[in-house]
Amino acid sequence: MLATSLVALDATIIATASTAIARDLGGFAQVPWLFSAYMLAQAVSVPVYGRLADVLGRKRMMLVGIGLFLVGSVLCGAAWSMTTLILARVVQGLGAGAVLPMSMTITSDVFSLEERARTQGYLASVWAMSAVVGPTLGGVFSQFASWRWIFWINIPLCLLAAGMLWVRFHESRREGAREPIDVVGAVLLTGGSTLLVLGLLEGGSAWPWASPVSVGIFAGSAVLLTAFVLVARRVSHPIFDLSLLRRRLIAATTTGSLVIGVVVMGLSTYVPVYAQEVLGVGALVAGFALAALTLGWPLTASFAGRVYLRIGFRSTALIGSTIVIAGAALTLLLGAGSPIWQVAVFCFVIGAGMGLTAVPTLIAAQSSAAWGERGAVTSTNMFARSLGSAVGVAVFGAIVNANTVIGADGTPDGAGLAHAVHLVFWGVLVSAVVLFGAVTLMPRDRPASATAAVAAPDQAAV
Repeated sequence: MLATSLVALDATIIATASTAIARDLGGFAQVPWLFSAYMLAQAVSVPVYGRLADVLGRKRMMLVGIGLFLVGSVLCGAAWSMTTLILARVVQGLGAGAVLPMSMTITSDVFSLEERARTQGYLASVWAMSAVVGPTLGGVFSQFASWRWIFWINIPLCLLAAGMLWVRFHESRREGAREPIDVVGAVLLTGGSTLLVLGLLEGGSAWPWASPVSVGIFAGSAVLLTAFVLVARRVSHPIFDLSLLRRRLIAATTTGSLVIGVVVMGLSTYVPVYAQEVLGVGALVAGFALAALTLGWPLTASFAGRVYLRIGFRSTALIGSTIVIAGAALTLLLGAGSPIWQVAVFCFVIGAGMGLTAVPTLIAAQSSAAWGERGAVTSTNMFARSLGSAVGVAVFGAIVNANTVIGADGTPDGAGLAHAVHLVFWGVLVSAVVLFGAVTLMPRDRPASATAAVAAPDQAAV
């Protein structure tokens, strides 16, 4: 939870400090890259870390991730220009790419099936707290101290988290010879994923979709990913085993995770904009309305285990995705005169549905995999969610840009923005229906067999 809090806070704490950073370092036009560089590095490194964890062990990769995050935080705090700060954010993102999947994989290794949903709920609660605490801390540091402290505060926390893991987490050595690491496949997968996510994040904003830059980036991504597939089919131990996606459960849960990323990013991006520019509330109130989404998630995630042990993973996720559909449909009722509490309630309903969907699907995928595959399965789930977030940014951004008129003051027209965000809400509803469809593709599981699967913690990690 402590290691996860580092990643969660840095995803939100910089938002309220971006103006102070630009004022100090210059380069206001580069501010979006403070977010894109971090997200990009995190997303593309996740699959590689997952495979390395299955070969080299979870503890080693977790400590590498915390170490990279520590180095990146020091470099961010000492940055002398916007360019160096962006490069330091890349280092931070590479560390975050290890911390997130490793925390979930270690949880899967150490805790029994019955305990797992509760511990996943604890991890989810970290994100809920960070959604509220992060922007507040960023504003406090920027106004009363220095924006550099939003990075330097990570130093003692990183050391504490690494020290606790070093002392308390004892991982057994794998028996037999260590499998070779597919370096060529790792380079191709990382390069292709980087271009794909970069094209999705920046396409339509930094460059027009049909521009030579965008076309070249997506073409390069296609070439590298095609080469990766060819390599993965020939080597005995690929950096990412494509055969995992042939399993019905893994394919369904991975698709569901991708759609979850789309929904969450769509709401996270445009609910605050809608609240401020259409409903006319302040930034703080708009932030709290969005925080209802991340508050509903851990609340339902914390007792999801009791539900799926009674009715099964698939049935629990179907209930959750139905709630998401209901919440998304309610957002269509919002108008220019809607009270802000309605926005918060509808976001809370969607978050509650997510808690009953995301946790059972992830744990079902983890439970179906052996120890030597579990890191890859978890990382695939996380990568799909990151890819979905990038897709959400690209698609919903294109929708809003195409339906909004920017006024002379540089802000969007209120009426036009209301219509554009309403289209985003329609997109969220369609995505929620797709999520329900992905969950229905999960194999039926029996509650009795799930209960029987509650065994002692994995012997690979004692």
